Amino acid sequence: MPFWKFIKNQATGDTPESVELRIEGDIVDDGDLWLYEWFGEPATAPNAFKDQLKEFSGQDLTVWIDSYGGSVFAGASIYNALKEHRGKVIVKVDGKAMSAASVIAMAGDEVHMSPVAVMMIHNPLTGAYGDMRDLRKVADILDTVKESIVNAYVTKTGRSADEISSMMDDETWMSANVAVKNGFANSILYQDEPFDVQNMKEFSFSRLEVLNSANQSIRDAIKLFNKPDPVNEQSNDEKEKLLMELDLI
Repeated sequence: MPFWKFIKNQATGDTPESVELRIEGDIVDDGDLWLYEWFGEPATAPNAFKDQLKEFSGQDLTVWIDSYGGSVFAGASIYNALKEHRGKVIVKVDGKAMSAASVIAMAGDEVHMSPVAVMMIHNPLTGAYGDMRDLRKVADILDTVKESIVNAYVTKTGRSADEISSMMDDETWMSANVAVKNGFANSILYQDEPFDVQNMKEFSFSRLEVLNSANQSIRDAIKLFNKPDPVNEQSNDEKEKLLMELDLI
């Protein structure tokens, strides 16, 4: 049983018939799906998904996403299927759209995020073994894969490839507000009035920025302990407290 669900809502006197799709769990390659099904773990794979999607050709589609991501190639295949869909595609992120799942989200004609949802983009990752030639080739392949992912983000956001690449280098986490401001989403769900995105503060989380900040704090602590102890310098207790705050002791 797949862990994506197409839900057909029957027409009523007030609303026309509509189709909803829910994508949950990991985004996996077709050859790996059986393992997730065996253990009853949620996952979405491209081939069966695309076959079922064809049944709703010509109908508008609302796609709900709540996924940590997974295989970049599976994500790209699902992205293409949604882009080729004959009908309007509205994406709604109700929890998380991270990694490959964020690529799928870019397929929406409109992207809306829950106010409590997050989106994360980063560089493609893999494992590798071999000699120096093999590892250099793997790095070149990752560069090519990254370029393909950048294209999806650039198409949606209108931002430059260099800017998107830098955000991926930093592993950038975005709240709904920041995703709208950066062009990854069009609006925030359940808001009566749209935010003034031009005046929003930047609250995206970058692992690299936090690491740099921590490294600077450590360097400052080392300088402090290398100084001679004048009369008015911090007491040893204060220094010990500082190290505890930095998780150094």
